[in-house]
Amino acid sequence: MNPVSFVIYGRCQSKANSRRWTGRRMIKSAAAMAFIRDGSWQIPQLPRLLEGDLWVDIVIYYPTRRNDLDESLVLDMMQSRIYSNDRQVKDKRVRHGVDAKSPRVIVTVGELSTSV
Repeated sequence: MNPVSFVIYGRCQSKANSRRWTGRRMIKSAAAMAFIRDGSWQIPQLPRLLEGDLWVDIVIYYPTRRNDLDESLVLDMMQSRIYSNDRQVKDKRVRHGVDAKSPRVIVTVGELSTSV
């Protein structure tokens, strides 16, 4: 299968740095939940999920240079839309970009030709 590419518009949130304490447990922050809600519909639903070991190329454009590079939420959001589980991703290239006017995430994902 050919690689799949798509863009998620909006400010990507860090999974590790976007948690808040509710008094009983840690949950995702409101900003992380909004990114998931607004971004999930921008990810295509493949008619057949990618199988086997996968590679991803992700460029995250943040509004400033201050953000930590964290693709975790994006990988989670692709589950059940692009692949079954983000554990299938065996090869990652993730880069940080800056675009104050149009924060976004550009994703390309494909099947590895041989297992790594």
